[in-house]
Amino acid sequence: MMSYDDDTLPLQPPIRLPDEATLAAAVRAAPLAEELKPAGDDAEVLTAWADHCRERLAADEGLLLELIRLFLSREPLKGDVPETLSGLGLVRQAEPYTLSWLGLWVARQIIADTTGQDIPVMGSLAESDAAGLLHGLRSYPESERGEELAGWLKGRDADAAVTEIASVLGTVSPLSRAVGVELLWSDFGEEGRLALSRLLEEPKLGAVIAARTGRQDRQPVPEEIGWVLVDMAAALLEFGDEAGEVIKSIAMGMNSDEQAGTIAILAFGDHPWTGPVLRVFIDHHPDERVAAAARKALRRLRGLTDLRT
Repeated sequence: MMSYDDDTLPLQPPIRLPDEATLAAAVRAAPLAEELKPAGDDAEVLTAWADHCRERLAADEGLLLELIRLFLSREPLKGDVPETLSGLGLVRQAEPYTLSWLGLWVARQIIADTTGQDIPVMGSLAESDAAGLLHGLRSYPESERGEELAGWLKGRDADAAVTEIASVLGTVSPLSRAVGVELLWSDFGEEGRLALSRLLEEPKLGAVIAARTGRQDRQPVPEEIGWVLVDMAAALLEFGDEAGEVIKSIAMGMNSDEQAGTIAILAFGDHPWTGPVLRVFIDHHPDERVAAAARKALRRLRGLTDLRT
C-alpha cells in the first residue's frame, strides 16, 4: 500500500461514526459479504472486513487514492461508482455517492496506517486525560470543540478539570498547548483565566501564555524569546499550515537582515521543535541570507545538543 508524508496532510477534523454494532451490520449487508462471509461477533467482523478492504485496495492504487480523496473532500463520487468500493460497502448505494459510515471508518484506518495521523471520532475523548484531550482537540473546529469538551466535562468537577488542563500545558506539544491556553481563557471563565495567571511566572511556559493571551505585563526575558517564537511557529507547523505561514509567524514584518538576526537566537531556546522550524526556513525562505542564517543556527543547535548530552 502506498505511503504518505504526514507533512503533506494537515490535521483532519473529527468525523462522526455510529457504534460498533451499526458498523458491523453494514458489513453484513455489504454486497460482497456473501462472497467474503464475515463471521464472529461485531468486533471480529469489523477486524476481518478491515483486512479485506486493505487487501483489495492495496491491489489497486487508483481505488486507494479515490477512497482517500472522497474522505478528505467529503464530496460525492464523480462518474460511475467503482465496483470494489460499492461491493465493500464503502460508498452509499444511492445518490449522492459519498462515503458510507463504513467507508469513513475504513478510510480513517488507512490514513492512520499510512500517515500515523489518528483522526478523532466525535465523542471519543470523553475518557481521555487532559493531555489526551488537548492532543485530540488540535484539529477540531470551534463548534465541535465545544461539543467534545462538554462530553469530556460530563461527570468531572469543573475546577478539577481546570487544574488538570493547566498542569499539562508545559509538557504537551505546541499545538496542544495553544489549544489548552485557548480553552482555559475562553471556555472556563474566571477560574480558567486565574489558572493561566498563576502560570505566568513559569519560565518559557509563562512567556508563551502571555504572548497568546496578550498579557503586556509579562514580557519574555532574553533567553525566552527564541523559545516563544519557536513554540508559536511550531503550533502552525504541527497543524499542517503552509511553510509561508510558519515563516510569517516569526518574520512579523521584519526585513531580511532583521529576520536573519532573529533566526540566529532560535538555537539558544532549547525548544524540541527548533530543528523542524529551522528546516522550514532552510527549505522555503525566498531570501538566501535568511536561509543561510537558518542553516548556521541549525548547526549551532546540533552543537549545543551534543554539549547538553
